[in-house]
Amino acid sequence: MKSPGKLVQAAILAAIVLSGCATPRPDLAWRGNVQHGLASWYSYPFHGKRTSNGEIYNMNALTAAHPSIALNSIVEVSNDKNGRKVLVRINDRLPPNRKGRIIDLSKCAARELDMFIDGIVPVT
Repeated sequence: MKSPGKLVQAAILAAIVLSGCATPRPDLAWRGNVQHGLASWYSYPFHGKRTSNGEIYNMNALTAAHPSIALNSIVEVSNDKNGRKVLVRINDRLPPNRKGRIIDLSKCAARELDMFIDGIVPVT
């Protein structure tokens, strides 16, 4: 009878690969918590530069910068002026005390919220 070594190795590898599915979703940490403030958006000067989580900023992705929400969390942002909503992933840091701004959105997210022309809007 052959040694179960290869079978055990395959099982361990499968457990490691699948363990990522069992990790808690980062967006659940803030579920139920609501913030109100101003949102702005950013694009060209930062496009292609490294973000706080180490990835390259893409202004055409649904991402955002926030001063304290855990990186890679998914948050829902609602434009208080028109009710439009978008889900964004936090991949960058916004410096604190940004004149009432609580989040900076990518250009793509700003378009989804129909705030592209306004530039700064109240959000929840």
